[in-house]
Amino acid sequence: MAYIGLTSSEARDRLMQYGPNTIEEKKTLFIVKLFRWIVSPISLMLIAAAILSYVAGKYFDVWFIVGLMMLNLGVTFWQEHKADAAIEKLKEHLTTQVRVLRDGVWTAMPSSNIVPGDVIKLFGGNIVSADVQLQDIVHLSINDAAVTGESLPQEKKVGDTLYAGSFVVSGQAVATVTATGSHTYFGKTLLSVQKTSRRSILEQDILRISKFLSLASVVVVVLLTGLFLWYRIALVNILTLDLSLVIAGIPISLPTVMTLIISLGVLELSKKNVIVKRLSSLEDLANVQVLFSDKTGTLTKNEIHVTNIIAYGTSEESIIRAAALASIKDDESSINKAILDKARDMRIAVNEKDVISFIPADSERKRSFAVVMSEGVNEAISVGAPQIIASLCAMHADTFDTDVEHAAKQGYRSLAVAVKEGSSQEQGMRMIGILLISDILRDDAKNVVEFLRANGVDVRMVTGDHRAIGERIAQDVGIAPDKVYAEILPADKLKLVEAEKKQAVVAATGDGINDLPAIKTADVGIAVSNAVDALKSGADIVLLSSGIGVIKDAIIEARKIFARLYTYSIYRMSESFRLIVTIAVLGIIYHTYPLEPLQLILLAFLNDVPIISLAVDRVTVVSKPSTIRVADRFILSALYGLTGIANSLVLFFIIKDIVHLPWNIIETIFFLKLAISGHMLVYVAHTKERWWRFLPSKAVILATAGTQVVATLFALVGIFMPAIPVIWIVVVWVWAFGWMQISELAKMFHKKYIRPRLG
Repeated sequence: MAYIGLTSSEARDRLMQYGPNTIEEKKTLFIVKLFRWIVSPISLMLIAAAILSYVAGKYFDVWFIVGLMMLNLGVTFWQEHKADAAIEKLKEHLTTQVRVLRDGVWTAMPSSNIVPGDVIKLFGGNIVSADVQLQDIVHLSINDAAVTGESLPQEKKVGDTLYAGSFVVSGQAVATVTATGSHTYFGKTLLSVQKTSRRSILEQDILRISKFLSLASVVVVVLLTGLFLWYRIALVNILTLDLSLVIAGIPISLPTVMTLIISLGVLELSKKNVIVKRLSSLEDLANVQVLFSDKTGTLTKNEIHVTNIIAYGTSEESIIRAAALASIKDDESSINKAILDKARDMRIAVNEKDVISFIPADSERKRSFAVVMSEGVNEAISVGAPQIIASLCAMHADTFDTDVEHAAKQGYRSLAVAVKEGSSQEQGMRMIGILLISDILRDDAKNVVEFLRANGVDVRMVTGDHRAIGERIAQDVGIAPDKVYAEILPADKLKLVEAEKKQAVVAATGDGINDLPAIKTADVGIAVSNAVDALKSGADIVLLSSGIGVIKDAIIEARKIFARLYTYSIYRMSESFRLIVTIAVLGIIYHTYPLEPLQLILLAFLNDVPIISLAVDRVTVVSKPSTIRVADRFILSALYGLTGIANSLVLFFIIKDIVHLPWNIIETIFFLKLAISGHMLVYVAHTKERWWRFLPSKAVILATAGTQVVATLFALVGIFMPAIPVIWIVVVWVWAFGWMQISELAKMFHKKYIRPRLG
């Protein structure tokens, strides 16, 4: 059938008229973002502090707090802008390509460029990127689940409409675009739907910690307020102490740190050709215990060649010509491309016009079928899995089974070719030969498999090839024979994933539309670089380059992200616990607290810099899947917190009741001690080793050193607080460093005596 597409000039005019074939996501208005920021906990605390300072007549404090609010607002929106820009950059890697007829030539172009009136080709695994009307079909089956909710594939006929968002399960089609972008049926629906996100278990865990600490702060605030009202303490002083407690207890930087850790980890993965589509899948990836890996393109290079030809009663040229005619209508298939390349190498010319009808191969049929015109008569040709093709033949060579088995043991995949002259039927055919297909093993495959095994990931091979081929490749890469699942159908792969998920965290790779059920069922579904569009759309993670080495990089980076979030949760729990208890104890004993709200706010901002730098901290990658050990973490956080409480209370009692320093000097000393000790705890908490044996990243070192220097200069010069003598600055630094070693001893005690008991 002759198709008439658009010219380039017509397409340009329609692109101007209808716009690109994209659906713009709803953007949150600036005023809405601003309102959300104003009613956030940190903003409400800053506003309360400003009001309290105004009531107390501290007008400089009011302007300073307002200035800090503006600074925080600027940083928040800048970080959000960077995150949005990074996401847009990542989206560019997932652009769908479409075969379009322009100026009479079939051309591959981004789906965003197609316009109403374009004529496009659809192949198995393609996502339908616009509303289209079918003009011609070959064995077409469509999945409309994204549009209608119907999960079973639907047979379609010429004249039917396909909606954007559906995908081709099997077969081929030529269609005319009827609507694009927001004008499509699916586009109109999407415009009314708000975007949602799913938090990982670790994110939910950290948010629970935040809520617990916030609740603890509120409970202590209520108790202290009742106690102070009983003592008839001035309301301004009560409010000052209450605000100090709330600022200390609520982990202000929590959302920023979590977002940065995850976002920077995702960007780091993108540099390694890994695109993360579901952020919460990173945690699952860090915990993967079993990896069901495809053979082709993952363990092998996916550089498929027709290496040899076994002929039965005919010439090699005749076999290749027949195979090429049964392949030319589906030149998207890597195997078909290899057959056509072999035909070109042998200077065998085939013409697509000779093909009268064609049914492409799929995972169920495992063969392609074509009826061609040969010397004025019809000829039926079938190319596919040897056992399937043999079942269609009236007879075949006595050595056929032996040839297939021998080829498999040598690592070759076999494709049988059968014909029937003067017929259009796939019955009673004649076997004419076998094509031996080879795919080269990847250089890094063996080392990566060994690395993954050493790091707690059990690699298992899943392939549709003959068992002898699978076992041969498995032997070369170091996978045990009992970890090889060969001659697998899509339903089998799904059952494997479902069974293993009952006892382990499972990742599975795939490339074809037949892999989609297993990919969606796995804890982490991975679409490899040559995967069809529909699979990339449904996967959690998309690989942009081939090979199992990319999967290793993804798992390592995911474990780093997990470790950073885990470290931050320990640090945040211990710091908030220390401050809440210290404020409560001093409030009960002295009816006050040695820091003004302004100083606490300043301390919070100084702490944010090194805490945020934890997003790029150097971490040790664990050699087994990561898990949240709630009891272990709580005990370690409590040990750090108790050490910090003792540190603060002992120093306060010394300078207040023994040395009898003036109250304003005590405030400055306490401010400096909290700034320095808190940052030193970062060095201890970020590693399970001795802190001096595994220092943080340069960014963390610079951030902690910089903020400690700034805090020291404030105390020395008297900025926002009374100045203190150099001797007291030295005392505070020595004191903080000494207690840092006590925190280190607490960590070693936990590592040696507590963690082993917890298992």
